[in-house]
Amino acid sequence: MSESQQLTFWDHLDVLRGSLIKMIAAVLVCSVVAFVFKQTLFDVVLAPQSDDFITYRMLEQASEAVLPDAVEQDKAFSVQLINTGLAQQFILHIKTAFSVGMLLALPYILYLLFCFISPALYSQERKAAVRLVGWGYVMFMLGVLLSYFLVFPLTFRFLGNYQISDVVANTVTIESYIDTLLMISIAMGIVFEIPVVSWILGRMGILRSSVMRKYRRHVIVALLIIAAIITPTSDAFTLFLVALPMWLLFEVSILIVRR
Repeated sequence: MSESQQLTFWDHLDVLRGSLIKMIAAVLVCSVVAFVFKQTLFDVVLAPQSDDFITYRMLEQASEAVLPDAVEQDKAFSVQLINTGLAQQFILHIKTAFSVGMLLALPYILYLLFCFISPALYSQERKAAVRLVGWGYVMFMLGVLLSYFLVFPLTFRFLGNYQISDVVANTVTIESYIDTLLMISIAMGIVFEIPVVSWILGRMGILRSSVMRKYRRHVIVALLIIAAIITPTSDAFTLFLVALPMWLLFEVSILIVRR
């Protein structure tokens, strides 16, 4: 604190500018790395499109154990991705690489932000800030992983197999595929911050577990509305996949606030 108190307002702005430059540089470096390794990048991004994706294989094993007759239908899953613009694939390459670069650089960005604000915090506040940032990052990544391995694959499989008629074949644009993947991943990452936000409000004395239990039904309706807003598609299946984790996180948040 003594060293921080010797800095003027403009000195703090210089420190902030330096931190912002480092953040931008970290994002650019990670984005360039992701851009260069194009094959690996899109092997991961396009994996849910393949019938050999781990989620689909687990579903097949479960179907084989419960409903053997349903396995043949599951194996028929196939959706063709198409490109409809001349420069669209190149633009999507840049967009995807930048998104992955942001995700890879996020721990360093959070570290720089913490280093900037930590001199203004007391030791107890600094420990609470470390827990807040750490758990916030962990929960965000859990939301992204759940989206990649469960919510998006099941959504893509359901909508990819859905047909209003046998004469209408399903072909999905690569832009729609990637935009939906990014939107669901960001939305699920934000949704998984519910326990962290509840912990903050509980520590501040604003939120009580008794109030959360009292208005549980109202919250469930609100969560369904929020899920409908952040869901990129209009089908009930995707709405259920997004709303269910939100409800489970709310129940966990009640336990966290009570504790």
